[in-house]
Amino acid sequence: MTESAQPQAYYSDDEIDLRELFATLWRGKWIILLFTIVFAAGGVAYALSKPNIYQATVLLAPAQDEGGAGGLKGQLGGLASLAGISIGGGGGASPTVIAKEVLQSRAFLRDFIHRHDLSVPLIAAKAWDDQNEEWVFDRDIYDGSGEQWLTDADGKSEAPTDWDMVKKFKKEHLSLSEDQDSGMITLTVKNLAPPAAKDWAENLVRDINEHMREQDVAEAEARIAYLEKKLSETNIAGMQQVFYQLIENETRTVMLANAQSEYVFKTIDPAVVPQEKSEPKRALICVVATMLGGMLGVLVVFIIAFVRSGNEEQETL
Repeated sequence: MTESAQPQAYYSDDEIDLRELFATLWRGKWIILLFTIVFAAGGVAYALSKPNIYQATVLLAPAQDEGGAGGLKGQLGGLASLAGISIGGGGGASPTVIAKEVLQSRAFLRDFIHRHDLSVPLIAAKAWDDQNEEWVFDRDIYDGSGEQWLTDADGKSEAPTDWDMVKKFKKEHLSLSEDQDSGMITLTVKNLAPPAAKDWAENLVRDINEHMREQDVAEAEARIAYLEKKLSETNIAGMQQVFYQLIENETRTVMLANAQSEYVFKTIDPAVVPQEKSEPKRALICVVATMLGGMLGVLVVFIIAFVRSGNEEQETL
């Protein structure tokens, strides 16, 4: 009889604790409701205050192969060594890897921003007017009518530095991802204005292709000049033949580079003007804020109940 009665008392204590738990929550229902409403309202206000962000994506594939301009460098190393010179072999990173790093480099992005006059829409724009198709500027730092940067209370110009512009561009606008299986690269540009998102993405692809082409052509032409100089300094027929072949290969590198419109990256799926925003997720923001408010309200109710319980025990003693 004693053994069978003990479990019954255990379950009875559990039921009492559960009832007290719900009773505590019921007594603090107004506190929970207040926190929930306040956080929900704050979440709605925050979500509505955030401007729409649009993103344009470009799917890219490596345009160079071993037979292209980039692959010719590897064919020249052994031949150049016969002449006792070094013009750069085929080792090291591939042109695509180098181009990806250059695309995200501070120097390239700085030149890109200045080349396309992006400092104002990048820093001063706070929204995009769909009806008039124009930027809405932050009038605290930029005068849209006068097209000039304003000054702060200390008389310092609000014009951004190259550091500020590149940092914001990399953090808020540009992202690159690569599919390790296929080698495809996705370039994504986020912007307040749908047309700007598309234009910036297209310009980035075009500019990095042109940058890498100009760099390779300049290097090849420098090697040609060097080889021609060495050719004029030797009278050995065998060495002259080697130099002629090296010059021919370098000339072919220049020709192939100039013949390719998409030098490093080939566009598989071009950017289009986005029709739907990518962020903010306003519904998600509101739901998370409401849930956070409810949980915080419950926590506050339990803290109040715990403090009251402790005070009552002290008064009893």
